[in-house]
Amino acid sequence: MKPANVKRREFLGAAVAAPLILPQTVFGANKKLNIGFIGMGGVMGGAVESALDLKHNVVAFCDVDPNQISRAKKKHGNAMANVKEYGDYRKMLDKEKSLDAVVIATTDHWHAPISTAAIHAGLHVYCQKPLTHTVAEARELGDLSRNAKVVTQMGNQGSATSSLRRSIELIQAGFFGQISNVHVWHPGPPRYSHGVPRPKGAGPVPNGMNWDFWCGLAPLRPYTNEIYHPGNWRGWYDFGNGKMGDFCCHSFNLPVRALKLDYPTRVEISGVKNGGLESYASAVTYTLRFPAKEGRSAVNIIYYMGDQDRPPKALVNQLKGTFGGIRNYVLLEGEKGLLSTGMWGKICYVKMDGDKKFISHGKHPEARKIAQSLPRVDSHFGEWTDAILDGGETFSPFEVGGHLTEIGLVGNVALRLQKNLDWDGEAMKAKGMPEADALIRKQNRTKWL
Repeated sequence: MKPANVKRREFLGAAVAAPLILPQTVFGANKKLNIGFIGMGGVMGGAVESALDLKHNVVAFCDVDPNQISRAKKKHGNAMANVKEYGDYRKMLDKEKSLDAVVIATTDHWHAPISTAAIHAGLHVYCQKPLTHTVAEARELGDLSRNAKVVTQMGNQGSATSSLRRSIELIQAGFFGQISNVHVWHPGPPRYSHGVPRPKGAGPVPNGMNWDFWCGLAPLRPYTNEIYHPGNWRGWYDFGNGKMGDFCCHSFNLPVRALKLDYPTRVEISGVKNGGLESYASAVTYTLRFPAKEGRSAVNIIYYMGDQDRPPKALVNQLKGTFGGIRNYVLLEGEKGLLSTGMWGKICYVKMDGDKKFISHGKHPEARKIAQSLPRVDSHFGEWTDAILDGGETFSPFEVGGHLTEIGLVGNVALRLQKNLDWDGEAMKAKGMPEADALIRKQNRTKWL
């Protein structure tokens, strides 16, 4: 029996404890997946390369802009000669009966609907971060994947690094004692539009592109070259989640996992620069407050975006004393010392009370005493494909990725309203602020669903 005849199946909604995975015998000795790719911009290049490196079959490319497909095929050369081309994800899901899995790297506002359609089609899904465009979508997609017989992975690639997993092990072993504050610093101006009004006028749509479909769920607006597409959409409310949404799934990954944070009960914003427009503010500091729970003290995540605010000078000086300069980082304050991990969790440096400088975890004599408890993997993408084939697990399934995304997007609700929030996480409600509801669960166009 061919793998596709088994994998392409009707979605089953029966509740299960975790995604069920077909046994590896279904795939036979060949163990190759047939994968489709949706959204062929620059970030998708890495996913295609990963699939090729792992010897999986690249079956189809899909993008509403055929120029994106042409560039992708040219980049990957002769290996793309037989790849099918689609301008409509619905047609690809319907016609490509051999598909086992899809990778999604569209604009943020398309992540949830395409992921949902793929899961209902019985396909395994790898979706780039942030997982969704709204708080409600994050909750719903996480719940859907939990009850589906597919393997999911959100593309926060730092999850696969041994440094991030080692940092979790140290925190959960009590190495730092109680953690009080997590400082996330992302200085400098965004590389895409922030803090600017919508441009006037319109320009010619790229040849062959379906601009209406690209706008999709969002209201249709005039096309303006290089303002939204390609690559500059993330800073606009209608299409992206700004710098917070871009990086919360990376920088919140460690503290949320290690400290088992559920929902903030208070979200505060300060230092807002150029807010209240159709694009995200060019600078803002978010403070997300998580109450004490089950033996863990209260924790604050403080995210500094832009050049106006900084973490306390005493902390910054300690980092500079070791690393010289600072571009972006995640710094956890514990009662026994500090942990510096970087935005993606790719480093693990500790500075305990009495240490003169930060020291790599592998060279710190006390850190080396903490036993390894989490598995190590070669790559984030490979972990997903291995889980599909071998019945394993992924580290960032959609129920985890959805939770990380949801926390970050609550911050964006506060920013867009220009107000602090008292947040009821279970109910997805800003207490006493009904005006937040339209941002938590937006009204979409349905033409392209």
